[in-house]
Amino acid sequence: MSAKNYYATGKRKSSIARIWMKEGNGTFVINKRNFDDYFTRDILKRLILQPLDMTDKKDKFDFYINVNGGGVSGQAGAIRHGISKALVGYDEELKAVLKKAGFLTRDARVKERKKYGQPGARKRFQYSKR
Repeated sequence: MSAKNYYATGKRKSSIARIWMKEGNGTFVINKRNFDDYFTRDILKRLILQPLDMTDKKDKFDFYINVNGGGVSGQAGAIRHGISKALVGYDEELKAVLKKAGFLTRDARVKERKKYGQPGARKRFQYSKR
């Protein structure tokens, strides 16, 4: 008997995480690397594991994750978003808990584009009256 796979896409800023989840013993593979090798900051590891801790599913699933774009913090947020969506695909009853915690909401804050004829997104050249 093969374990059923669950797929979800998580996003934050300009990072996109594709997550494959299957029943297992809690291993994480991120971009073909070990979880601890990819994320060295402890706070980011805890951020990623929040949905699993909240639903008591920490050592019940194996995750294969492909993430690209943005920096490490944005990637961690994208992974958290994707894991939450995959858990909802596994069990619809977890949706209320995860939604209340705000894990199913995509953080859409992205860098504002630079406007033409100006030095930056909001910065303007100095005004000269004379």
